[in-house]
Amino acid sequence: MSVEALAKILRESDNIVFFGGAGVSTASGIPDFRSANGIYNQKLHQTFSPEQMVSHTFFVNYPEDFYAFYKDKMIYPEAKPNGCHIALAKLEKMGKLKAVVTQNIDGLHQKAGSQIVFELHGSVLRNYCTQCHAFYDENYVMAADGVPVCKKCGGVVKPDVVLYEEALDPAQINGAVDAISKADTLIIGGTSLIVYPAAGLIEYFRGKNLVEINKSVTSADDRADLVIHDDIAKVMSDAVAMMHRV
Repeated sequence: MSVEALAKILRESDNIVFFGGAGVSTASGIPDFRSANGIYNQKLHQTFSPEQMVSHTFFVNYPEDFYAFYKDKMIYPEAKPNGCHIALAKLEKMGKLKAVVTQNIDGLHQKAGSQIVFELHGSVLRNYCTQCHAFYDENYVMAADGVPVCKKCGGVVKPDVVLYEEALDPAQINGAVDAISKADTLIIGGTSLIVYPAAGLIEYFRGKNLVEINKSVTSADDRADLVIHDDIAKVMSDAVAMMHRV
């Protein structure tokens, strides 16, 4: 019944915004970063949490170890868009979905065909020299032996990813706030809503339908108009397919 209710909301909405997190990409084989265990680094003789290893301080102080962890745990070049990514791209083509706001850094929404995507935490697909700002793709980073360096100036190349201790890009925040504040339907999917400031953006929603799709309970459940505790890839795919039948 819940999927039918979602399909009806999608059909009757003209300005949908999707706000998603790590759960959107787990069906594509990308694990939830927050569920990772602490990493013991023998060379440094310390135990670091994943959050510490993708912090600005760690990147600056231990670039070799940062990149060893980053390449192993943060980049998934073989990942393909799943049913959720594809369903959202279809909704955008219909003119119903106006924006995707994502906390993910994998670029799968764009790979599925979505055009308007606000990447709150950046993207592994973009990398820039910290000195001359030359651009490099993820293949250059993955192929580098250890720390990738700029071919032009020799500077360290850094992923265009918001590390812990770094501020979010104001342009991405402003775009997301503008889209959410104008939406008639906001779908929150695959996110625990515990990572701030990103999670706070849903407070700007003033529309009609607040939909929550997540395997576990979140802080948005109590105020959502529709709550579906199920796999988001299947739910979104089924709901879009069912739109014209309900």
